[in-house]
Amino acid sequence: MAVWFTADTHFGHPGALGLYRRPFTSVVEMNAAMVANWNAAVGPDDDVWHLGDFALRMSTADADALLRSLPGHKHLIVGNNDTPEVSALAAWDSVQSYAEIAVDTFRLVLCHYAFRTWNGMSKGTLNLHGHSHGRLKPIPRQIDVGVDCWGFRPVALGEMRSGTAARAHSQAQPSVGPVVLRTR
Repeated sequence: MAVWFTADTHFGHPGALGLYRRPFTSVVEMNAAMVANWNAAVGPDDDVWHLGDFALRMSTADADALLRSLPGHKHLIVGNNDTPEVSALAAWDSVQSYAEIAVDTFRLVLCHYAFRTWNGMSKGTLNLHGHSHGRLKPIPRQIDVGVDCWGFRPVALGEMRSGTAARAHSQAQPSVGPVVLRTR
């Protein structure tokens, strides 16, 4: 089982194309690319932590169908644009505003928003977040996992921590390929 992280997919949101300068000609193209990228990376037994802003301007039925079509055990960290209806979709394995988890030997603090300080910060704990669409200057041990930073796909912790991650993150380009960090 692999563990993946993503945020700010904004499935169905026409405004995301211009606001975040996404390289797609339509919402249909954007949605299809992100679904294909998710499906290429995530296996049915993998865990995916979505750190908020899953879908906007989609009917609840369409958001539900889309979420059910994506492989993996999906956990939502609620973002500012996640409606109560999207948060209540049955295909989420868990829904919360904040989580602290461990992946192998790494402790992670997960929230939609970037923190200035966080639990375990001085002990090497990483803060993974979304919301900023790659517009915040990175600080040590804090990583924006939003799709705008990672080639419109989920990212594994191993890739985030690799030598190419800083370049990929700062340029909002995908790195060479995912390095999947396995859990025990």
